[in-house]
Amino acid sequence: MLLSHRWGSWSRPVSEGRIHELHLFVDQRMSMVLLFAAFITTFLVTRGITRLIRAGKGPFRDNVAGGVHIHHAVPGIILLVIGGITSVASSGRRPGAEISAVLIGVGASLVLDEFALILHLQDVYWSKQGQLSVQVVALTASVIGLLMVGIQPFQDDSTPGAGHLAVLIALGLHVLCLLICVAKGKYTSAVIGAFILPVAWWGAVRLAKPKSKWARRYSPEKMQRAVSRDAGFEKHWGNWGLDLEDLVAGTPTDESAPHIR
Repeated sequence: MLLSHRWGSWSRPVSEGRIHELHLFVDQRMSMVLLFAAFITTFLVTRGITRLIRAGKGPFRDNVAGGVHIHHAVPGIILLVIGGITSVASSGRRPGAEISAVLIGVGASLVLDEFALILHLQDVYWSKQGQLSVQVVALTASVIGLLMVGIQPFQDDSTPGAGHLAVLIALGLHVLCLLICVAKGKYTSAVIGAFILPVAWWGAVRLAKPKSKWARRYSPEKMQRAVSRDAGFEKHWGNWGLDLEDLVAGTPTDESAPHIR
């Protein structure tokens, strides 16, 4: 059976199967929108609450149960598990898909907000090392945002060909460049490079940050060049990227006192 789809002065037949595909597409896109909104909203609310706790303002207090501080990554992991199980059980059907999208968005945001703490296995939430969590959240939000607007290079119903292979190779190289930027301590380049490809490529071929793991393999002469170049960059451009992170997530501190959230 064919249905008539009209737009202005023209019309074209649309099959019931095509209509079903369109409905499925809209449902999938709605799930991504809900996931993205839940992820961003949870991060902003969480950082707002932790900053109020840090300043000793508002009704919020440090989350302690039985003398043990409960990090918000713990409920985040629980929500991720529930969301993942709900997603598999619902098989993409409503309302399970939408519910699981929200649960995964909230859970992932809570976990990644303490990514640096999990990585270092110590409370670095308000330290400079803790800024890595903000950068990981920004990178993850970038990926979710791209998926939300429909950029899915691995999903294509057409027959694979040379064009598809070229796209996959280019994507793999770009992801490699992003990982190299992270290994070189160039987190800002990785975040911006997720949107603007040449930024990631340029960051990958340039010298690493002196304190990064990548720079540990440098010879003394190359390390000196890295230090000099990093100092020159800071002199000309300053810490504008870190200033933006501080504005969103709070200014880090190296105080030895316990970090309260």
